[in-house]
Amino acid sequence: MRAVLQRVTQASCMVDGKITGEIGAGFLVLLGIEDADTPEDMQWLANKITGMRVFGDENGLMNKALADIDGNILLISQFTLFAQTKKGNRPSFLRAAKPDKAIPMYEQMVQTLETLTGKKIATGIFGADMKISLLNDGPVTIIMDTKDREF
Repeated sequence: MRAVLQRVTQASCMVDGKITGEIGAGFLVLLGIEDADTPEDMQWLANKITGMRVFGDENGLMNKALADIDGNILLISQFTLFAQTKKGNRPSFLRAAKPDKAIPMYEQMVQTLETLTGKKIATGIFGADMKISLLNDGPVTIIMDTKDREF
């Protein structure tokens, strides 16, 4: 599982001209799911997202987590995070999970993040052509991969 966290002051997702999710301050999370991902990967990543201390404190240091700023999450599924670009100029997405695996894991990630934050998680629509708008804060962008965690 891969995630790109972007610290934002605002973010939104539109599908067919309608807003499906929007937030103020918090994280825009682009989430990629691969076939090898497990519920343990999802739980680890959800804990990392909600615990990541990259929001400024009173001294301007990145010391605060999402809960400390009463922040929100906009979660967007993005299979292209598993693009393989080794050969040629057309990326391959063979490592990305197919919808029958990815959709339930994405929905479970939404539920897990809601439990951890105590807030509704804003979302896009899985598989839709989404238009994402954001005001990146910093910019602060963190890339996480569950394959990089220590066991």
